[in-house]
Amino acid sequence: MATSTMIIPGEKRVVKNHTSLKQTIQNSLTMAGRGLIKVRRNPEQLFDVIIQPILFTLMFTYLFGGAIAGNVANYLPIIIPGILAQTIVTASVVTGTQLREDMDKGVFDRFKSLPIARIAPLAGALIADIVRYVIATGLTFCMGYIMGFRPEGGILSILAASLLVIAFAWCLSWIFAFFGVIARSASSVQGFSMIILFPLSFLSNAFVPVNTLPEWLQWFVNVNPISHLITAIRDLVNNGTIGVDFWLSIVGGLVILAIFVPLTVRAYMRKA
Repeated sequence: MATSTMIIPGEKRVVKNHTSLKQTIQNSLTMAGRGLIKVRRNPEQLFDVIIQPILFTLMFTYLFGGAIAGNVANYLPIIIPGILAQTIVTASVVTGTQLREDMDKGVFDRFKSLPIARIAPLAGALIADIVRYVIATGLTFCMGYIMGFRPEGGILSILAASLLVIAFAWCLSWIFAFFGVIARSASSVQGFSMIILFPLSFLSNAFVPVNTLPEWLQWFVNVNPISHLITAIRDLVNNGTIGVDFWLSIVGGLVILAIFVPLTVRAYMRKA
C-alpha cells in the first residue's frame, strides 16, 4: 500500500489517501506519459542523446582510429561500445536535473493536491527516461553501422548488449535522482554529476587499451565499473559471449539500487 497526500482547498487539513500497488503503478505510468509529452513538446530535451552519439562517434573514431588500431575499420569494434557506454551513462544525469527543475517550479507541490501515490512523480520520471536510453543506444549502433561496424556477435548479442547498458543506466539514474532531490538547484546537480562522470567515462577502457596507460592509472581503469560495462558490451557484440564483466556489471547495478533506492525514496518522501 502506498500513501498519497491530498490538500483540501480552503481548509487546514490534509487527507491521507491510501493507494494500492496497482494504482501506484498506474499513477507512475501516467507520470511517465507526462514526461514523454514534455519531450514531444520540447524535443531539444533529446539533443544530448541524439547529437552526442553522432558527434562523439565521428570525432573519436577519426581522431584515434589510425593511431590506436591502424585504421577506422579496426577501431570501430573498440570505440562503438565505449561511445555507447559513455553516452548512455551521461544521459542518466538528466533524470536528476529535470527532477530538480520540476521541484523548483512547484510542479511537485501541485501533485500533492492530487489523489495519487506520492511516489508516482519520482517513479514516472525514472520510467520516462528509459526512452532516452533506447534512443541513445539505437543511434550509436546505427552510426557505427553507417561507418562500417559489423558486429560479429549477431543481432541477439546486440539486443543483449542494449538491454544491459539501458538497465545499467537506469540503475545509475537513481544516484542522480537522489542528487536531484537533495540539491538546491538543477545546475548544482549537473555540475556535481559531471565531476563524478567525467573521470569515470574518460579514465576507462573506452578509447585506448589499458596497457598503454601508466601503471598507477591502470589500477583505477581496471576497477572502474564503466570499464567492466564496456568490456561486457564488447564481449557481446564482437564475440557473442558473456564474460565475467557482464556479471560484474549486473552486480554493480544491483548494488547501486540497493543503496540509492532507499536513500532517494526516503529523501523524496520528506519533501513530497
